[in-house]
Amino acid sequence: MELNAKIPPGPLKDKWSFYKDHARLVNPANRKKLEVIVVGTGLAGSAAAASLAEMGYKVKSFCFQDSARRAHSVAAQGGVNAAKNYKNDGDSVYRMFYDTIKGGDFRSREANVYRLAECSAQLIDQAVAQGVPFGREYGGYLNNRSFGGVQVSRTFYARGQTGQQLLLGAYQALMRQAAAKTVTLYTRHEMLDLVLVDGKARGIIVRNLDTGEIERHSANTVILATGGFGKIYYLSTLAMGCNASAIWRAHKKGAFMACPSWTQVHPTSLPQSGDYQSKLTLMSESLRNDGRIWVPSKPEEKRKPNDIPENERDYYLERRYPAFGNLAPRDISSRAAKERIDAGFGVGPQLNAVYLDFSKAIKEQGKEKIQEKYGNLFDMYRKITATDAYSEPMMISPAAHFSMGGLWVDYELMTTIPGLFALGEANFADHGANRLGANSLLQACVDGYFVAPYTVSNYLAGEIHSPKLETDAQEFIDAEVQVRAHLGKLLAINGTKTADHYHKTLGKLLYDYCGLSRSKKGLLYAIDEIKKLREDFYQHLKVPGTEEEMNGELEKAGRISDYLEVAELMCQDALTRDESCGAHFREEYQTPEGEALRNDEEFCFVSAWQWQGENREERLVPEPLHFENVELTVRSYK
Repeated sequence: MELNAKIPPGPLKDKWSFYKDHARLVNPANRKKLEVIVVGTGLAGSAAAASLAEMGYKVKSFCFQDSARRAHSVAAQGGVNAAKNYKNDGDSVYRMFYDTIKGGDFRSREANVYRLAECSAQLIDQAVAQGVPFGREYGGYLNNRSFGGVQVSRTFYARGQTGQQLLLGAYQALMRQAAAKTVTLYTRHEMLDLVLVDGKARGIIVRNLDTGEIERHSANTVILATGGFGKIYYLSTLAMGCNASAIWRAHKKGAFMACPSWTQVHPTSLPQSGDYQSKLTLMSESLRNDGRIWVPSKPEEKRKPNDIPENERDYYLERRYPAFGNLAPRDISSRAAKERIDAGFGVGPQLNAVYLDFSKAIKEQGKEKIQEKYGNLFDMYRKITATDAYSEPMMISPAAHFSMGGLWVDYELMTTIPGLFALGEANFADHGANRLGANSLLQACVDGYFVAPYTVSNYLAGEIHSPKLETDAQEFIDAEVQVRAHLGKLLAINGTKTADHYHKTLGKLLYDYCGLSRSKKGLLYAIDEIKKLREDFYQHLKVPGTEEEMNGELEKAGRISDYLEVAELMCQDALTRDESCGAHFREEYQTPEGEALRNDEEFCFVSAWQWQGENREERLVPEPLHFENVELTVRSYK
């Protein structure tokens, strides 16, 4: 199968306009006859559901949380990018496009990335109209700060709560439509399978998590906006509920998975403090605007940070990357921290952290100014660590964070299954091999507010003559039978080990062999161990309770069963890419200075994977990347 990205013709700056001008439309009377399922209520899901409902479509919105407001978009703290050039520092749509392409190590589509930058300015205007309380300067103008991988200030922020504030805006829009009865909300419902009819996505099977009831829901199209799967590493910045099940079940029905091994490790997480932890806490990358990162010059330093003189500190990012310093991109900053920690210069009780120091910024700007910009982050740090970061440096450490990989989608954000769309972090589309900070909130909002309304309508224009599909159709019956069989299989094992045991074991395996760095030997070992772990899972898993009740352990077991398959594909994907690019750092492919060494001649493509059946190796279908507007260069931040 050859992949068709459906990129519009014409110059790069005109492609999105060309698409919108030529997209098929659905008249208002017909929109009322068409149903849309949206799974996920984060920024991408809420924005898409609200926007499509506002247009007149009948929308069903699903989430496994008890409120759409609890989606994980709230966890993105630092800001959202937009090329408005408010600081008059040389920013533009093209510069934002180039920064994102370069930040992703030239492994993303030009057309998708340019559209992201092009739509960014609209998002800020829309968010302000929704009441999002962005930070402002004294005169009332919206303020900006910088994030890693750029040399301009284009990040709009609401202190350290940007994701939460943007989600509240989208949530209000969603609830307005719910009140108007154009959206039907299904909270505490988890998607367990996708239903195809005549090769098209026409519905889903869900489980009511409060009652255990299995339900069937049909529609004319299905949108997955279910976020990323960084929680596969167990210790990550993601909430415990984050998972890959929705996109993985769709993958097994025919949706290609793209670049699953490209998982971003965030450089500014709080370090692990013990084996009892189930997640790590993210500290916003915005802190790197004013914080300086360093380690002691001597290994295994025992002195307190304030007792270490300036000449005995190694500001390693400033030393290695003077042009960008502490705002080097996330993949580079994380690897640099790991290198210092592995070399014996780590700090903290477990020697697994580095310092993030604000003493210089406080001396120059005053404590009040730093408090104004980052106060809630400092409060959060104090509550967790009992340390005052105004008087003593924070301790930070790399942690698994964002999935650049996800379902393969074309320019319309449609997967290889007709009628199935994937938005936000659920797709692979806009970030390449590394995501620049503050582009995640942007992608989610742009996909939901500005892209999906056009592309979904373009698809639905061809579906207005499709008869309404009843959920007693054989395809729904068959899908429900499969779902019940899988749940029954998990319950029947009745072993002695919990789902958490397998999750924790898998997470450590992935972090060690498919994390910040990878090698052929390590990946082959990991694949073999994952297969053994999956075999053990189906022999010794213990799930108490029954299917017909609230059962959190059954939920976890289902998600871990998917993770065990996702993990093998992640390692396979990393194994087949004999180069280093962005977050994918193969130890065999690096420069003498220890930087990533790309191989554009052989690997300038998106790795799309096609499911071949249980216990069969997946098929790689590459999508070649063509660069007509940027030159493939060595990615340097020095």
